Amino acid sequence: MPLDPQLQAMRDQRERDGAAPLYSMTLQAARAADLASIKAGGGDPEPVHEVTDHAIDGPDGQLQVRVYRPSADRPLPVLVYFYGGGWVLGTIDTADGISRTLANSAGCIVVVPGYRLAPEHPFPASIEDCWAAVQWIAANASTLGADPARIAVGGDSAGGNLAAATTLIAQEAGDLKLVGQLLVYPNTDQLADDASMRENSDPYLFNHHSVAWYRKHYLIDPDDAENPLASPLRAETLKGLPPALVITAEYDPLRDQGERYAERLADDAVPVTLARYDGMVHGFFAMAGIVDESRVALAQAAAQLRAWFAS
Repeated sequence: MPLDPQLQAMRDQRERDGAAPLYSMTLQAARAADLASIKAGGGDPEPVHEVTDHAIDGPDGQLQVRVYRPSADRPLPVLVYFYGGGWVLGTIDTADGISRTLANSAGCIVVVPGYRLAPEHPFPASIEDCWAAVQWIAANASTLGADPARIAVGGDSAGGNLAAATTLIAQEAGDLKLVGQLLVYPNTDQLADDASMRENSDPYLFNHHSVAWYRKHYLIDPDDAENPLASPLRAETLKGLPPALVITAEYDPLRDQGERYAERLADDAVPVTLARYDGMVHGFFAMAGIVDESRVALAQAAAQLRAWFAS
């Protein structure tokens, strides 16, 4: 179907403004512009019962995490949410709107780790931080008022990649069973060369040049692209992973690899729901303030989280 009218208007405004692609900016400028764009598109953040910041022991010094609590009820299930930004951009604030909405609508604590970014900290630093945060939540569940038996992971874009990678680590570790994985237009194959990657080249939207720019900063060693923690689609098997909801967008270079990952999960007998949002672009999940379908996708994600936590 055609690009959604709300997104078409946004794209056309960018063209009129002569907006520069993030990949043409310095890292500092791109990080600031990315956060400003997400805040502008997210709308007014929902109030939640409590928001607290913590500094925990990470693999390379202190790791910042933010905890969103929807109510005073204890214990509550937990979603560990990893923000997007190509492993290069993004902060805890990037996921603020999404975290507040999912905390309230899914009735769960949402924890967002401020993982290290590339190129200062290339692969696998971000994954190490994300796994450390999950372990911290499980170890400190009673203090957090959380249920360690009901922990799910999720994220959008690079955050979806990190969530998928975290489930692989958890499965290998064997001492923590995650109840679900929410993968929103995830990167699953660093070497993907498919139709959606070739077709999406609009400079005013996330495109294949964006993907290459992020990858260049993240994977200092190109051979790491074959590593399943960088490319979960390349894992030998996905058997035994937690159930998944995979959300993709029609006009997204990552569409096909996300959908192939959902197919691989299904082939390996992992319960999975695949939801392609037609007319949408990469990033729409964070645009609840300006795109109606963003709110629909958030509601679907919350409903799936509630189902996982209930079971």
